[in-house]
Amino acid sequence: MYKTIQTNTLIQSLYKSTPNILSLQRMAHSKVTIVGSGPAAHTAAIYLARAEMKPTLFEGMLANGIAAGGQLTTTTEIENFPGFPKALTGSELMDKMREQSIRFGTDIITETISKIDLSTRPFKLWSEFNEDGEPTMTSDAIVFATGASAKRLHLPGEDQYWQKGISACAVCDGAVPIFRNKPLAVVGGGDSACEEAQFLTKYGSKVFMIVRKDYLRASTIMQKRAEKNDKIEILYNTVSLEAIGDGKLLNALRIKNVKTNEESELQVNGLFYAIGHTPATKIVQGQVDTDEAGYIKTVPGSTLTSAPGFFAAGDVQDARYRQAVTSAGSGCMAALDAEKYVSELD
Repeated sequence: MYKTIQTNTLIQSLYKSTPNILSLQRMAHSKVTIVGSGPAAHTAAIYLARAEMKPTLFEGMLANGIAAGGQLTTTTEIENFPGFPKALTGSELMDKMREQSIRFGTDIITETISKIDLSTRPFKLWSEFNEDGEPTMTSDAIVFATGASAKRLHLPGEDQYWQKGISACAVCDGAVPIFRNKPLAVVGGGDSACEEAQFLTKYGSKVFMIVRKDYLRASTIMQKRAEKNDKIEILYNTVSLEAIGDGKLLNALRIKNVKTNEESELQVNGLFYAIGHTPATKIVQGQVDTDEAGYIKTVPGSTLTSAPGFFAAGDVQDARYRQAVTSAGSGCMAALDAEKYVSELD
């Protein structure tokens, strides 16, 4: 198998026209298959490859609408990942992780896994170009690290100013220079929104919380903290309509009061979404235990799931922290758990 397989339009068309031939060429078995392309996936790959497990990693092709490398590829400067005293972009960090995975012998396939069968041993996996044919891969164990996508409002102007003033992670991006001593806004009314607003007061001159309802959904203690903070102003009964900027950076937000229908411009240089995340667990729903939001449940202190041999790492099982470094840590845990599982099969 090739170290890296770049799938392009030609290969996609070939898969559609001659699926049986190509599926026979591509079907293979791996001791451990990793599904994902972020810090959890590549950390697992590095550990497993160094342990001579010869893992295969499916990094996806715009899986969930995101390039290989995951959510970090949409982040500009990263200053909180250990080992890099100078800031680097999310894409640069993921490129380095990918290079390290390959260096130690990980087979990386640039295809999206769209179907998994956990009812058989070994497990069966199909790529999106081969769903109706034979499995693309069989595997003794799977490290599932497909991540979670931040929910967005898809406002006019959002795509233009994404990571140019708009973000879905205050902890990740709040300290970036463009936000320092500037007015900022947080969309949401739950605990996460209150926490992000509190965090942003360290950097912004003022933080507006944009809340659609006439109350906060957050816990009582979080509500009180937000209400008592002099740097936080809560705009109840308010929705966002449009992101406005100068072509380079965000500098305002058009908002509307849903009770009076009055529209106005809110002068802010940062907009942070705190309206939740959607874990990428659709292809294993019903086969492994998840919580109400769809996050995969793991045994505390491990990456073990309800399906023996199937390990979950990173944001796909972490609804709380969602940081690159915590994802990398859980990727290490998944690799060690998977290695132990496979060794006990022999």
